Amino acid sequence: MFGQPTSPRFRAVLAGTLSAGLVFSVAACGDSGDDGDSASTDASASAIDCSPYTKFGDLKGKTVSVYTSIVTPEDTPQINSYKPFEQCTGVTIKYEGDKSFETQVLVRAKAGNPPDIAYVPQPGLLKQLVATGKAVAAPPETEANVDKFWSKDWKSYGTVDGKFYAAPLGANVKSLVWYSPGEFKDSGYAVPTTLDELKTLTDKMVADGKKPWCAGINSGDATGWPVTDWVEDFMLRLYGPETYDKWVNHQIPFNGPESTAAFDAVGGYLKNDKYVNGGLGDVKSIATTTFQDAGLPILDDQCEMHRQASFYAANWPKGTKVAEDGDVFAFYLPGKDASAKPVLGAGEFTLAFADRPEVKAFQTYLSSDTWANTKAKLSSGWVSANKGLDPNNLTNPIDQLSAKILLDPASQFRFDGSDQMPAAVGSDSFWKQATAWITGQDTKTTVDNIEKSWPK
Repeated sequence: MFGQPTSPRFRAVLAGTLSAGLVFSVAACGDSGDDGDSASTDASASAIDCSPYTKFGDLKGKTVSVYTSIVTPEDTPQINSYKPFEQCTGVTIKYEGDKSFETQVLVRAKAGNPPDIAYVPQPGLLKQLVATGKAVAAPPETEANVDKFWSKDWKSYGTVDGKFYAAPLGANVKSLVWYSPGEFKDSGYAVPTTLDELKTLTDKMVADGKKPWCAGINSGDATGWPVTDWVEDFMLRLYGPETYDKWVNHQIPFNGPESTAAFDAVGGYLKNDKYVNGGLGDVKSIATTTFQDAGLPILDDQCEMHRQASFYAANWPKGTKVAEDGDVFAFYLPGKDASAKPVLGAGEFTLAFADRPEVKAFQTYLSSDTWANTKAKLSSGWVSANKGLDPNNLTNPIDQLSAKILLDPASQFRFDGSDQMPAAVGSDSFWKQATAWITGQDTKTTVDNIEKSWPK
């Protein structure tokens, strides 16, 4: 865990011709739908080129409701990114952010009161929502965009029982290692390009009298999830995406040799007192150090590296320069060899519960390169795996790095494993047993206990 952080911890021209069921006429562009707030955003009526939106037609008087876990203040760029669509088509987007989204969206769907579109942050939750019978398959126009702008890996996570339901929206990259560029330069350290080089670098840092890694996994009821991310990253690197998929789907047992090897590989770093600053200087204190604070010792030269997702950029203190020539930056957690590009990450998917023309149109807009580039210009700390995204439109270096990793043709993306596993495992036993493992429990007991918890 965690997927795209809720309130972030933890976000073109249409492909083909829209079907007759979507639109016919051309929208009037200009000031329609201007709510008086456009002066605060580049997406003002006067700056909008409505030509990419004419194919959606005239949607005046129509409303589309959106329900999501993205709340204030992160909701502002989301809402502003809809303004061109609203102003050029006449539709109104009714946005509702809710910190209790992940439980309430299921309640609403089962009660027959779902939103028009929900932004679903986990493939497992997506499957549960489809199972209610209330969700509708994505329109052909949306699917055409996904086929054009995303990899097959991403499309598969929006597909349930062979039917495509939900296009990807935002994304985050978990396979990152944070470090101090200045410290690396002064010490003569090079960014590693393979796992062997990462181990060699770690040992070199120890020989230089440094603590190579800092770590912390305390997250309240979710304590342990940073360890599960480490394990998932190493499972993906040691055994490849196909075996990773089998592991996530329990086609191989959780206490098999693969899980054991992945835990032991992670333990080589996190359970080694020579390697880790756990907040208080030893392995056991990792469990009591919050994940928010875990990487901060880099700024005080108390450790050299911290493995954490792209969304960790928001945790650095105000005034910290996050850039390749800044106080901190990140590098890609390498694979077994330089040609292997496994990427662990997460994101959201747009699932519809209505098939009205305006809902189809908005869902298709969100899957387009037009929306991705509009959103990129409006917000920091956001990226997408949409191939139509111009990285130059992203507003900060870590977003640009994340986009480079996600859009690399050699990348093999896999979604956070615990987010796909049954809740009894992914958000319960995996976290709890990983925490027990960090504080001294052996690997065999750990993987055996997780295997026992898997629903029959």
